[in-house]
Amino acid sequence: MVARVGANGAPSRRVWLPGVGDNGRRSRGAPPDRRPRTWKPSVSRTAPTPAPARPHDPAEPTVRTALRSPRLLRTEVLAGLVTAFALIPEAISFSILAGVDPQVGLFASFTMAVSIAFLGGRPAMVSAAAGAVALVLAPLVDSHGTDYLIAAVVLGGLIQVVLGVVGVARLMRFIPRQVMVGFVNSLAVLIFMAQVPHLIDVPWMVYPLVALGILVIVGLPRLTTAVPSPLVAIALLTALALAGGLHLPDVGDEGDLPDGLPSLLVPDVPWTLETLQVIAPYALAMALVGLLESLLTAKLVDDITDTRSDKTREAWGQGAANVVTGFFGGIGGCAMIGQTMVNVKVAGARTRISTFLAGVFVLVLTVGLGDLVGQIPMAALVAVMIMVSVTTFDWHSIAPATLRRMPRSETAVMLATAVVVVWTHNLAIGVVAGTLVAMTLFARRVAHFTDVRRRVVADEAGERAVYTVTGELFFASSNDLYTQFEYAADPERVVIDLRGTHVWDASTVASLDAITAKYARKGKAVEIIGLDEVSAERHARLTGSLAQH
Repeated sequence: MVARVGANGAPSRRVWLPGVGDNGRRSRGAPPDRRPRTWKPSVSRTAPTPAPARPHDPAEPTVRTALRSPRLLRTEVLAGLVTAFALIPEAISFSILAGVDPQVGLFASFTMAVSIAFLGGRPAMVSAAAGAVALVLAPLVDSHGTDYLIAAVVLGGLIQVVLGVVGVARLMRFIPRQVMVGFVNSLAVLIFMAQVPHLIDVPWMVYPLVALGILVIVGLPRLTTAVPSPLVAIALLTALALAGGLHLPDVGDEGDLPDGLPSLLVPDVPWTLETLQVIAPYALAMALVGLLESLLTAKLVDDITDTRSDKTREAWGQGAANVVTGFFGGIGGCAMIGQTMVNVKVAGARTRISTFLAGVFVLVLTVGLGDLVGQIPMAALVAVMIMVSVTTFDWHSIAPATLRRMPRSETAVMLATAVVVVWTHNLAIGVVAGTLVAMTLFARRVAHFTDVRRRVVADEAGERAVYTVTGELFFASSNDLYTQFEYAADPERVVIDLRGTHVWDASTVASLDAITAKYARKGKAVEIIGLDEVSAERHARLTGSLAQH
């Protein structure tokens, strides 16, 4: 189970993951000779082909399976608790970033996690108040207030529902693998960078506590897997800080925790076209950023767990969760990649139970146990997130051997994605930039495979020049096509043979028209042959209607 989760081959991914509730491991009382036969077949030999309508891998535990298995249920419950601890300071920080009260972000984390546990298409993925959404909505809060924020969240959720229903998730297949690698690596860097402020201008005792927390997280799994090591680290460091009377930065310093339950509300805004014009740009930006991050996170969890998820359901589920969150006064959100990594990789969760409980625990801890949670030293959470960063980073992608084998263009795509994300602190912008770089480099490579060969053939009617074109003809390759012909030297008859190519776009038709027109000005006739059915239809429809060179 551990080897399959760490399939990227990065050595660092095999150091401490076994201690986080490995779902493939039998209880200690199982006979040794039966252990391999209980879990290996379910992964490879007996797994049936998933149904097209709802992809599902039998290796992925279901909610029913977890409820019937004390071991799996314990893993899910403890994973939800660990994830909740990781969510609380993030939710408070994002609330401050957006310019709203901390309880707005905490309530959003509760409603998002609970809603997506039922509605989402990716089990064990955690959605909550997110930094990307906070950044998008912060200017609206500053200019119009919280009520307009809530209206924008509801509208953004409705937009996500519509986009999900029309199948926007299918666009995920156009995101190249190296963009995903850059996305993951930049995420790891951002997670680490987010911890740096908690390590600057702090009491010196913070540093040994962070080191101790990392040691516990790495070392405890070698002794026992009964309890997730991050939870032990949080409890141990909190106990040490309280017992020693240490005055260290804690969760309470991040903001006031709520003392009551969230209530249903309707935003107090005028329901007019003017209001729609104000909130629509923010709602659209929130919807696109949230969907992109959520779908990328779902794909990442698919890879980690070696299972498949329903991306269409995830898309509209995110929208529905945001609508619910908006009507409870939340800031809105999307999939939380760092906390999802805590839930899936660190704590070993695999079902919706952990996501649901993460939301419930956020509410219980902040409302019912706010005084105790407020005393958790930030050093404990920093240690957890540093290890999340280390294990999230794809170290194999930057290994010298990998870089030597990888084409430079692929490495450039990965670096472009990572650099833009780290520079802008916006995962969506980085992914778009990386995808554009990948498409540009791909078009450049394909264009170089276009070849034009000329031969002069003599027959009863005289000489004719035959040009044989091979390769793909589209905007990147057809621009140079015009220069490949010997207009002055060719005889009066010219044949352009396109059997070995395909006409993809209007740019190619325009180039062919320009070639034909230039020969016509010299009194020479051009015949185009070999077009396949689609290319012939496109050429016939567009020829003569495009601007010439």
